[in-house]
Amino acid sequence: MAEAKKIAKDTYLFRDGDAPDAMYIIKSGTFAVTKTKGTSEVVLAEINAGAMVGEMALFDNKPRSANVKATKDSEVIALPYESLTKQMDQLPVWVRAIMKTLNENLREANKKIKILENANPDEERFPPHIVNKYISILNLVGHKYGKPEEGGGVSFSSVLLRNYTIQIFQEATNKMQSVVNALTDLGYIVQEDRGDGTQKIINSKPQELFSFVDWYNEWLFKQEKDRLPALTDGEVKVLNGILLFARRVEPNNKGFRKVNLNDVQNESMKETGNLIRSDDVNPLIEKKYLTEKIMDEQGVYIMISLEDVESLARNWTIVNNLKRKLR
Repeated sequence: MAEAKKIAKDTYLFRDGDAPDAMYIIKSGTFAVTKTKGTSEVVLAEINAGAMVGEMALFDNKPRSANVKATKDSEVIALPYESLTKQMDQLPVWVRAIMKTLNENLREANKKIKILENANPDEERFPPHIVNKYISILNLVGHKYGKPEEGGGVSFSSVLLRNYTIQIFQEATNKMQSVVNALTDLGYIVQEDRGDGTQKIINSKPQELFSFVDWYNEWLFKQEKDRLPALTDGEVKVLNGILLFARRVEPNNKGFRKVNLNDVQNESMKETGNLIRSDDVNPLIEKKYLTEKIMDEQGVYIMISLEDVESLARNWTIVNNLKRKLR
């Protein structure tokens, strides 16, 4: 007998490996089909109202092959296998044979996909050029279809972004969602739920993301000898701290600002929450992000051009944060 069940947001309808007992029709809300990978979950698909889930085990009673989790408060109609099996027994034998064959073929296809996924277990899921590609798709959709928002941002539908991702560029929509979520955490994207299973996506800093894509693409494909070395998280923190002090100094006639490293060391903890010692800038000097130190009777200084360094600090902040969030 059919039974309506309410499923709260972030609650599992069932988990990978669970014994099956029913199939479900989504009455309202949305669900994500996921696979556990290490300590995280990979989203394989999204299921909306009107769709069916859990039907495969009706034919072979095999354990669940994935997790199904509510992404918002939802309601399903549970159809117990026991009742469905009785109805299935009344169908012609050839109909049951076709349905069983289709189900077996689908399970076999899933096995092959799993084998392919595990063929290169050390392969990076989000290599840098792929991350840049996803941000480029997001930029393109916003530039072509985005509606102006207050503050210089542009907005567009998550459906449009999903269609461009999978239909035109033939990339995975779950990976695009991971990139969008990471950029949301970084303050570049805002996602607003429309109440119908879709989102309004606001690219709040489109010019910065356009500039990032151009810079990162150039950096990635330059020969190593011709490009500045990558910055670690710690080096980016030091660089951003130096920039904080540099913005308070008036530039000379060549656009350079003279930053007293003694002042940075004495005040950095209070100003940034991190102690920046004079020697902490040495790796940045070696990597040619900062000029050599200069000394006079008042202390040790570096000369810094905001125009040249601010964009580099911002871009490496994005790169390192995306790496951390997309593991």
